[in-house]
Amino acid sequence: NSGMNYTLEEIEALHKKYAPSDLVFNVVFTHCQIIRDIAEQLITNGGLTVDVGLVRVGCLLHDIGVYPLFDENNHKLADRSYLTHGIEGEAILKAEGLPSELWHIASHHTGVGLTADDIRNDNLPLPIKDYFAETLEEELIMYADKFHSKTTPPYFNSFEWYKQDIAQFGEDKVRKFEAMANKFGLPNLEILSKKYGYSIR
Repeated sequence: NSGMNYTLEEIEALHKKYAPSDLVFNVVFTHCQIIRDIAEQLITNGGLTVDVGLVRVGCLLHDIGVYPLFDENNHKLADRSYLTHGIEGEAILKAEGLPSELWHIASHHTGVGLTADDIRNDNLPLPIKDYFAETLEEELIMYADKFHSKTTPPYFNSFEWYKQDIAQFGEDKVRKFEAMANKFGLPNLEILSKKYGYSIR
């Protein structure tokens, strides 16, 4: 284990420090806890050899960069792209003096990984470089994150739903998602749907 011994209370306090409102806090912090539950389920069911402490804390902090994109009335700021929430999160965790493994999880979990080519070709508002999972822990968090969406209302995403959703970005993205499913298995979303009260689509 990595010595990532941050308590849930400490992590929650960090979220509250940056959250512009209770509503945005609830959406983001609940999502982070759900992704932790999914990742822990995949670790247990798949017998994965990963740094469990890092995965837990990484899941709980991966979306902290969503907060700077919203105002106190829960409105997304018009001049901010949601795609920047990864690098915003990296900046927050770095400023808070947290370990680089955690910043990296924040900036490298979007989609199934963004490449410098994706950013160039689609003119995305990010520095032109690769943002994809480089460690098993990063890849697991990126994968777990695909099974729940912070929509209004929030949903659990079935494997099939996410696969057809990502198809718009190209067959290579679908193949990457399928490869992660082969590696990590599929989570049992029924259990989590009952626990959190969100439907599966």
